[in-house]
Amino acid sequence: MKNSSNKIIIIMFIVFLLSVNILNIVIPDKEFSELENRVLSQIPKFQLNKLLSGQFTNKFEEYYVDQFSYREFWVGFKAKVEKLLNKTENNGIYFGENGYLFEDYESPGNKIKDNTEIINEFSGKHPDIATYFLLVPNSIKIYEEKLPLFASPYDQLDSIKVMKDKLNKSVEFIDVYETLMKNKDEYIYFKTDHHWTMRGAYYGYTALAKELGLNYYKMDSFNSRIVSKNFLGTYYSKAQDWSISSDSIEVFYPKFDIQYEVSYKDTNKSTNSLYESSHLEEKDKYSYFLDGNHALITINTSIKNGKKIAIFKDSYSHSFIPFLVNHYEEIHVIDLRYYNLSINDYLEKNNIKEVLFLYNVSTFSKDNNIRKINY
Repeated sequence: MKNSSNKIIIIMFIVFLLSVNILNIVIPDKEFSELENRVLSQIPKFQLNKLLSGQFTNKFEEYYVDQFSYREFWVGFKAKVEKLLNKTENNGIYFGENGYLFEDYESPGNKIKDNTEIINEFSGKHPDIATYFLLVPNSIKIYEEKLPLFASPYDQLDSIKVMKDKLNKSVEFIDVYETLMKNKDEYIYFKTDHHWTMRGAYYGYTALAKELGLNYYKMDSFNSRIVSKNFLGTYYSKAQDWSISSDSIEVFYPKFDIQYEVSYKDTNKSTNSLYESSHLEEKDKYSYFLDGNHALITINTSIKNGKKIAIFKDSYSHSFIPFLVNHYEEIHVIDLRYYNLSINDYLEKNNIKEVLFLYNVSTFSKDNNIRKINY
């Protein structure tokens, strides 16, 4: 009887493996995972030299993992099992209290110092340009009391301190940590995503405005509206915890009269809105703000004060810019991940005398593109 049971189990296992491999062959490869918001690996081209060096094998393994049939189901199933086993993380994402998800933050090594030196070099080359840097802590620092008991991420305040200490005096550092901590009881970070909310960005805007001498708009100068209640962000995509509740997206619209002309230079699209509502029907709903990632965006306003500023940024700026834009005639938004022309030429051509670097700690700790500012 025991031998028969073993044979049945072995046969079932073989059938399962065969079925999975047949499905992997029959089901067409996907180019993009909407759930994970990333491009998936495609089958690598065979070359003998790459096979001998191991590159082909590594690429094929990436391809197989990415294109594994019903991959998203299995990732979610794994996360569910790990939670039942009282595991506190999955795929580098911690399961925090009150439905919060947090991405582990590891020591950046020398990357913070190296990137800071690049900004110092930029400032040295452009003494006529007022340069500001706003480095935003991630939710893992602001809500560290919600982390699992034995979670031990690297302290983001140490990274912030390194940058503050290394920055030349010609670069003004905007410290938003205390401001965010004072308002942490509000909904200032998404629970399932790596971004701050627009409410969190508002508090970052007030900190910057104070340092720049701008008369910032009080919160009651804006109408707020919830445009989505079913946003599941990047942390959810990695953790795949089906029990996590979705986030809401709150948006602030000025009560005062102002017009915008927004030009997306890489797609030749122009609009009079800072928001793109079509993204609310997609997985990546955060792209509602400024239509997601673009190499270059210019925003002209009805404010005729002659003020211009260029912003070098990551996507934390997308929910921040709708506040700052109300103080400038022109804002030039440059994403160094995608922009490959000369920054020096661009600043000179557009006669820009103010520059803001806006990054979150996690992104800045790994960024390899900021070196482009000195081209």
